[in-house]
Amino acid sequence: MGDRAARAGGSGRVDAGGVEAVGRGDAGTGEAARRVGTEIDLTAGQVHAHTAAPSRARAWAELLRLPALFTVPGDALAGAAATGVHPNRRTLLAIGSSLLLYEAGMALNDWADKDEDAVERPHRPLPSGRIHPTAALTAACAFTAGGLALAARAGRPALAVAVPLAATVWAYDLAAKHTPAGPPAMGLARGLDVLLGAAATAGRTREALPSAAVLGAHTLAVTTVSRQETRGGSPLAPLAALATTAVLSRLLTRPSTRHASTEPSAESPARTSRTPFRRPPSDQVTAAELGMPTTTTLAAKSNAGMRPQATPNSAAKPSPAMPPPATPNPLPTALATAYAATAAHPYFHATLNPSPPLTQRAVAGGIRAMIPLQASLAARSGAPVTALLTAALAPIARRFARKVTIT
Repeated sequence: MGDRAARAGGSGRVDAGGVEAVGRGDAGTGEAARRVGTEIDLTAGQVHAHTAAPSRARAWAELLRLPALFTVPGDALAGAAATGVHPNRRTLLAIGSSLLLYEAGMALNDWADKDEDAVERPHRPLPSGRIHPTAALTAACAFTAGGLALAARAGRPALAVAVPLAATVWAYDLAAKHTPAGPPAMGLARGLDVLLGAAATAGRTREALPSAAVLGAHTLAVTTVSRQETRGGSPLAPLAALATTAVLSRLLTRPSTRHASTEPSAESPARTSRTPFRRPPSDQVTAAELGMPTTTTLAAKSNAGMRPQATPNSAAKPSPAMPPPATPNPLPTALATAYAATAAHPYFHATLNPSPPLTQRAVAGGIRAMIPLQASLAARSGAPVTALLTAALAPIARRFARKVTIT
């Protein structure tokens, strides 16, 4: 003991346990050590403060499935294009309402499935403890209220569609999801979302019913596949989705007679101003068509025996009453092909091997295929600008999907 004290010199002492303590001579060293320790503690606290916010933001991004959010605006845009009215301020309100109601369904979905996810998906934000279930339920309620408020701002027709849409979302998450009515309920919700855009833009929905049916059928197929994405199962679901994709692709690539060249497009000034397009009566021809120098109109039925006189210019000029042949529009076909390629490839793989990883890829592919499907519907309705804007969302969604899972 004495040797140890001697080695320590006058600057230290030894306690009863034989541990050296810092004496007066080492006061500066001890103070520096304490400052270093304090700085280390502060640095750790700062790192925790800086990492906590991004971690929490990522948790909410996973809960709300942000990459899937880019598949929503195309619903309202496709519905607006189907009515033949140019998108306006009410269309933007409908898009905002759709986004909020969609996120309400996402938050409510995880809240309703928190016990199931604790077993099958423990990494999800709620079972992992990164987000409290009460916060998810509160967010679902807030999103629903905000969505209905925006729909009300868009007008009564939009609100009349948004209310049953919100009711369908809540009914699916709380009751219908695990029943045979689940996939049809999801298809109905997507179809109502299309009608919301039509109702807000033009105040009517009848013209948008075919587009709503197409998107609803695609959603039904995707939802049916998603029911076995955590456990795998029968190849029948992805095979049925593959067949649905083939049928819808065939419908999208058929020649459209609704928006031929005789009728203004949905984004032309004539269509925007709702100016009616009037075709000349089928039982009347003009004197110019008969090669006569006057503009007197003759009734064809009362002059059935007359034959127009041939003139040098009459054979070369097309009849004003007969429209020129419609020029094929490659845009709808190209977008329909993109839709088929996006959805069919993962469906085919899941059909061959319906394992959970391949089934989840099939669901993700079906969700991403929503965007080219919506764009193709808008293009077939005579709204190429809307179609291209919708299609531009696809690469953005793909980029975000690399960071946050879409399913």
